[in-house]
Amino acid sequence: MHKLTSIILHTLLSYAVLMTARVVYVAENWGTFSTLLTGNSVWNLLRGALLFDTSLLMYANSIVVLALVLLPPSRLRWATWLYTIINGVCLVMNLGDAVYFKYTGHRTTMSVFGEFSNEGNLGTVFLKESLMHWYLFIIGIAVITALYLLSNKITARQARLSGRRRWWTDAIIILVYAPLCVAGIRGGFTKAVRPITISNANQYVTRPTEAAVVLNTPFSMLRTIGKNVFTDPGYYSREELDGIYTPVHQTAADSVRTTRKKNVVVLIVESFGREYIGAFNHRLEGGAYRGYTPFVDSLYQASLSFDYSFANGRKSIDGMPSILSGIPHFVEPFFLTPASLNDVGGIARELGREGYGSAFFHGAANGSMGFEAFARATGFGKYYGRTEFDQDKRYGGEAAFDGTWAIWDEPFLQFYAEKMTEMREPFVTAVFTASSHHPYNVPKEYAAVYKDEPLAQREGVIRETNPIHKCIRYTDHALRRFFETARRQPWYKNTIFVLTSDHTNIFDHDEYGTDLGLYASPILFYDPSGEMPRGRSRAIAQHTDILPTLLSWIGVRRPYVAWGVDLLGTPPEETWAVSYNNGVYQYVSGDYLIQHDGQHLKAVYAFRTDRLLRHNLLARMSGDSRIKSQERKLKGIIQSYMQRMVENRLVWRE
Repeated sequence: MHKLTSIILHTLLSYAVLMTARVVYVAENWGTFSTLLTGNSVWNLLRGALLFDTSLLMYANSIVVLALVLLPPSRLRWATWLYTIINGVCLVMNLGDAVYFKYTGHRTTMSVFGEFSNEGNLGTVFLKESLMHWYLFIIGIAVITALYLLSNKITARQARLSGRRRWWTDAIIILVYAPLCVAGIRGGFTKAVRPITISNANQYVTRPTEAAVVLNTPFSMLRTIGKNVFTDPGYYSREELDGIYTPVHQTAADSVRTTRKKNVVVLIVESFGREYIGAFNHRLEGGAYRGYTPFVDSLYQASLSFDYSFANGRKSIDGMPSILSGIPHFVEPFFLTPASLNDVGGIARELGREGYGSAFFHGAANGSMGFEAFARATGFGKYYGRTEFDQDKRYGGEAAFDGTWAIWDEPFLQFYAEKMTEMREPFVTAVFTASSHHPYNVPKEYAAVYKDEPLAQREGVIRETNPIHKCIRYTDHALRRFFETARRQPWYKNTIFVLTSDHTNIFDHDEYGTDLGLYASPILFYDPSGEMPRGRSRAIAQHTDILPTLLSWIGVRRPYVAWGVDLLGTPPEETWAVSYNNGVYQYVSGDYLIQHDGQHLKAVYAFRTDRLLRHNLLARMSGDSRIKSQERKLKGIIQSYMQRMVENRLVWRE
């Protein structure tokens, strides 16, 4: 019995470690979870957490159990070390992910290794994060030390009480433990239970973002090793699907379309969430909110903007395909999956067929984030990175490097503006900025201008400083300087500018921390000639709409594939946006947001009036014809996406 007691005590200790890590995870991100967890049953969260922790522990501790059963008493200390290392690694993964969550909104999966595979500065980033979150480091050391001491005490007791070894008792323990282990990994004993996956977490929560509370990071990574993430759900036959939704954009043969050989400049601004821009948020804080972007506020006045606009993903690697190729993020970043070998179109390839030259600009080391590979795959003719910037003697070379990620925005955007003057018109270019990013620094010469300051006083309480705000102000200044230089260039008047962010970042207002608010990204179309319409549109816009809107305005007649709409040619009531959050698909259209787990409708919110998404209307509206229509459209979008990923149909073929 002493061996069985030892196994039970070690298992309970592992549960305690994972629960401690979960409490730290929630506390570290309390700004997000405090607005979400109010409608949840603590018991439901606990049940879900125990289910996923059990699955992980059956994976991780099975070898420890074998060691406790089979090792002779004199060697049991080896089991202690093995147990401490395995559970210590699980703890560290959870604590580290507590910091990363605020940038992704979900538990980390195996795709993170592909996302950062080309980065050479991760050691510096990790060191800075450790210094900033030193308390997590101390918690980790304390818990791992306690883990070792308690495990050692348990195994020492087991060794002391061990009598004569009986092989049949060892066999019984293993035979009893084996089915328990299989059931724990699968998530239950019944035949209907398949091995649980990340998406199963949604049955224990009311909001997709809350799934991160139920899950643990090692489980999320284990369950995404080598997985085929794209499978056809088979909702509809091919004939039905074509009638419900198709991403193929095709101009009617008898239509008359104006052709405009406009240059296209796409500015993808790192972490430049909609919340930071005062022009979008006049009603916040009783109308007193001014934001951090005076230049973009002025650009807004001369641009086409939208009542609601969203990113399709939460990471940089999601933003690139959505903005430049019209491909949303579903399940995993498709460029980190086997589907990355598919033929992929995009704005550079489509306009290249119209005689456009093209170039992509990113101030980080060439190859960083896989952006160069993406640019090449989607048809960009040239790539300008840190290497090309350093070779240009006009801009100071490595002196303009921020020390962590890339060239500071101001000099790199100047390089961008002047390089375009060397290109033959018409051209299409895109730039991805970097300065409004963790670790939230600004150039030394601006340290006294853009500095950390307490946020505006609200209800008599001074709120904490948000470290990204100084970076947003600096990047807004860099954008002002870019447009000052661009206005002097011969190509300026014949250019359409698009300004958006890759994703959002740290938020201060609760509505930007909801399942929908976490995707709120600005989208501005600016035409200096005044030919393109200006003003605020009632449409719902998303990143995947940028490609079809631009191609339609320019007058491209060739068919192409994009999961979005032409915002200028589609009635506002027919516009929509999609996203994917922790196993749940989100679809926004008309007055409602619906959430769907791929099989069942999970929630309905009147998002225009219920900005904090506090009132789930599912019970009252699941049978409403509008909701049924939205669900049908969403399922068509999902199925078309999955089919085309699996069948390599991301570009138009005759």
